[in-house]
Amino acid sequence: MKLPRFLALMSLFSLLFGSARAEALKVGDQAPAVSATTDAGTTLNLADVYKKNNYTLVWFYPRALTGGCTKQGCSIRDASAELKKLGVAVVGVSTDPVEKQKEFKEKNNFDYPLLADTDKKVVKAFGQAGLVAASREAYLIDRSGKIVYYDKGQTEKQAEMVLAFLNGKKS
Repeated sequence: MKLPRFLALMSLFSLLFGSARAEALKVGDQAPAVSATTDAGTTLNLADVYKKNNYTLVWFYPRALTGGCTKQGCSIRDASAELKKLGVAVVGVSTDPVEKQKEFKEKNNFDYPLLADTDKKVVKAFGQAGLVAASREAYLIDRSGKIVYYDKGQTEKQAEMVLAFLNGKKS
């Protein structure tokens, strides 16, 4: 009687925590070449974005239209001119549906695409657990597709941290 309960519990544990999750990515790793649907309903291939820009900032956030995520996105929006001057393209990613991403973008006047990663393909490719939502992380990827910068947990200082890294590289 106890063995079936144990097996059921182990199966549930395996399902929740052992899903097809890649290893956590770190600086020096190759960034994933993965595609997802944007807030506009089109498909965006991240590998194409990497190749077309000096850098690509891929930032993940748990939920659109929430306090911390809005601060994070607005930080990047407010630094948009400086980021563009340095050749940085920006892509935001959460597991929210297209409609919510579109509303988030419009409400905050974001000038960059937001990916609706509802199947968690992008989240998993970047090595996040993605059980419920994306983790708050940012990756700066160079033209070759290599991760050159990573941070976790930033909100209103997201752009400041990325710019400090980039400006340090220029010195």
